[in-house]
Amino acid sequence: MGGKKMTKNDLVEAIYFKSDCEKYLIQDIVEKFLKEVKKSLESGASIELRGFGTFEPRLRKGREVARNPKTGETLSVAPHYVAAFRAGQDMREKIARLEIKEKAKK
Repeated sequence: MGGKKMTKNDLVEAIYFKSDCEKYLIQDIVEKFLKEVKKSLESGASIELRGFGTFEPRLRKGREVARNPKTGETLSVAPHYVAAFRAGQDMREKIARLEIKEKAKK
């Protein structure tokens, strides 16, 4: 499964083929949903979607000594919030059952 990804447009297409709605309406709903998730996270609130998971702002500890991996420069990092997703129990169980495939050799 690793390496595959679904874009926002792919999500809209998938919903479109499974519904009777016009594509522009689905696209509008997806955009508004994501906007509300973003707005909630920016205000410090978490979003719980039963049967799916929870989006939440999570505090990352600061560090006095950190290194920029690109330049090697040493700097300090202040404590800050990051957006995090915690899958619900049902979702975790289903993902745990995914078939494991060997990585293709390059």
